[in-house]
Amino acid sequence: MPTVGELVPDFTLQDQEGKSHTLSQYRGKKVVLYFYPKDMTPGCTVQAEGMRDSMNDLEAKEIVVLGVSVDDVKSHKKFVEKHNLNFPLLADTDKKVVEEYGVWKEKSMFGKKYMGIQRDTFLIDEEGKLIQHFTKVNPLKHAGQVLEVLS
Repeated sequence: MPTVGELVPDFTLQDQEGKSHTLSQYRGKKVVLYFYPKDMTPGCTVQAEGMRDSMNDLEAKEIVVLGVSVDDVKSHKKFVEKHNLNFPLLADTDKKVVEEYGVWKEKSMFGKKYMGIQRDTFLIDEEGKLIQHFTKVNPLKHAGQVLEVLS
């Protein structure tokens, strides 16, 4: 897992259109790299819509938003279209990136244990170094927390 002040791991993943995004291609801009559990679920929808609705403020600060889950490109496309999302959702179907960033964790629901994504966000500076790591993000407050740190 990346630590504050260190370079974050680079990666290349496809977005909802099948276009490849390499994290290092965004050098020169700050990046909000947020990991979320699953397309079309209530918490993930609230979080994504919050980022969508804050996009003008984020873009004014030259910030790029990238969402990552283990859902596939087709699922991301449906999610983006249904909720009019205005940023890329990246498909980490082989779970390499979620493991590298330390967000693939054992979770529990109704006493049943399973592996899934912990809702974390990494704020990355223009040089590719970690500025802040938000853990167990509250979907309702997420966009506001990011903007607050950047102010």
